[in-house]
Amino acid sequence: MSDPVVQATNLSLTFETNDGPVHALKDVNLTIDKGDFVSFIGPSGCGKTTLLRVIAGLEHPTAGDISVNGLSPDEARRTRAYGYVFQAAGLYPWRTIAGNVKLPLEIMGFSKVEQNERVTKVLELVDLAGFEKKFPWQLSGGMQQRASIARALAFDADILLMDEPFGALDEIVRDHLNEQLLDLWASTQKTIAFVTHSIPEAVYLSTKIVVMSPRPGRISDVIDSPLPRERPLNIRDSKEFIEVAHRVREGLRAGHSDG
Repeated sequence: MSDPVVQATNLSLTFETNDGPVHALKDVNLTIDKGDFVSFIGPSGCGKTTLLRVIAGLEHPTAGDISVNGLSPDEARRTRAYGYVFQAAGLYPWRTIAGNVKLPLEIMGFSKVEQNERVTKVLELVDLAGFEKKFPWQLSGGMQQRASIARALAFDADILLMDEPFGALDEIVRDHLNEQLLDLWASTQKTIAFVTHSIPEAVYLSTKIVVMSPRPGRISDVIDSPLPRERPLNIRDSKEFIEVAHRVREGLRAGHSDG
């Protein structure tokens, strides 16, 4: 058994505001193992994104401990442990798709040759080969998000942190990207932490589903998925899928009534 990739123990985070303290996270205990696909689901304001930002070292807990690859999140960030995919693709309109994907590699000082090799490789991974010279405005929303994922993969981080990357897309595009993301996860063996509001998306993608309750953000349930890693889209009609979705829904309902 390898060491966990992410280990949070009694983690709490309180923001001090003019209106008094806001308890964003409270007593969060969580283990993410190498190769897991973990989804965080819960109502708005329950701390899902805050927890992702703590893992990334972008927010700092006020109590408890968290380690990433055995290091503090800040140290892990300096070792380039993760790529981060935001809700909006966040591509620079004046840069081509290749130019956008290259950006972190330029900042990190990779050679031109290696930059080009990596860009070619990750654009193939996300099914955007041939779009290198296009600009973001020439691509659909779904393609822009795939370019954003390619940028996060470009420097080959072990961990991919994804904050509702498909939330703004229509259901058909979202289903297609869910399938592609599972293929990508299988081929790269990354560890993925994924924030979503969608029960079907969480159940379809994850090996582990973390159900969170409203503020202060607490984990109300952790569900280890019984589904196989190979998942055609029609697995959503299976008895096992429907049972897991029901448990997630019950966890969300229970969390709300406790809050």
